[in-house]
Amino acid sequence: MNEKKSYRYQVVDVFSQVPLAGNPLAVFSHAADLDSPMMQRIARELSVPETVFVVPSQRPDCVARLRIFTPQKELDFAGSPTIGTAFVMMQRGLVHVDTDSFAVEENVGAIPIAADRKEPSMLWLRTPLLNDGPTIAKSEAAALIALDPDKLADAAPQILSAGNPTLFIALKSIAAVDEASLDSTKWAAIRNRYHPDPMCAFVFAPTSEGAYSRMFAPDYGIAEDPGTGSSTGPLAFYMMRHRMTPAKGGSRFVSAQGVLMGRRSILHVRVHGENGRDGVDIGGFVTKVIDGELRI
Repeated sequence: MNEKKSYRYQVVDVFSQVPLAGNPLAVFSHAADLDSPMMQRIARELSVPETVFVVPSQRPDCVARLRIFTPQKELDFAGSPTIGTAFVMMQRGLVHVDTDSFAVEENVGAIPIAADRKEPSMLWLRTPLLNDGPTIAKSEAAALIALDPDKLADAAPQILSAGNPTLFIALKSIAAVDEASLDSTKWAAIRNRYHPDPMCAFVFAPTSEGAYSRMFAPDYGIAEDPGTGSSTGPLAFYMMRHRMTPAKGGSRFVSAQGVLMGRRSILHVRVHGENGRDGVDIGGFVTKVIDGELRI
C-alpha cells in the first residue's frame, strides 16, 4: 500500500480585516511535485473560490510562480489569490523579511506586489494591461440580470479584461445591485455572441466612496464571488471612462463586494496618472483563518 504524502496549506480571508468575511483562499506554499490534474482535484475538494499552488518560477524577476485554480478550471490571473498568496509567502518567510516589493509569475506574466509597511496585512498588486472588448445593448444586459432597463445607468455595458474578461453593467442604485440575478440561459447566449471564452459578469452602482459591487462567474464554477481583484482594475477604468469615480479622492477609492453574501470585502483602488495611464493598483487586507494538512 502506497504511503500518503502530506501537504500543508493555509486558508486566508482576502479583502477583510476580520475572519469569516472577504474572499476565502487556500494556499499550498510548496507544491512543486503536484501536477495540473491533481491541483484541479484538490481545488475541487476544498471548494473555496480559488486555491493557489506555489511552484518555482523560471523568471529571474519573480520570486515564485502561482498556479490558480477555481473548483472548475485554472485561471490566468486573479486578484485575491495574488494578494492572499503574497501575504502567506511573507508570513512563511518565502519572501525576504525586509522586502516590501517583489513580483510573482502568473499565466499572464509577472505581477508586481507591494507591501504596506504601515499596515503589515495590507498588500497591493499592479493590474495587468487593459484590453477593450465589445459593448452590448442595455436591453440585453438588463434581461441578463433580470432587471428593468430603467435600472441601468447610462453607460453602455462593456466587456473589459486585465487578465480576466469581465462584462461590466453599471446600475443606478445599491438596491438594484442587490436585486440582480444572472440568467444562465441568456448568459450562454451572450457568451456565444460576444465572447466565446470564459468570462464573468460584474454589476455595480457608484457610491460616495467608490462602488458597491457583485460578481457572477458560472464559467468558473463560482455562482457569486465575494471579492474580485482581477475585475476591480478594469472597473476603475470603466468608472473613470464614464465619469463615475468619487468627486473627492478620485485617484483612490474602494469597491465594497460580497455584502449580500455575508462576506463583506473591501477592495482598495489607487489610480496613477490621468485615467490610469500609469497603472492601477488593487489592494486589500488579508486575515489568516486556518492551518491545514492534506494527505493524498
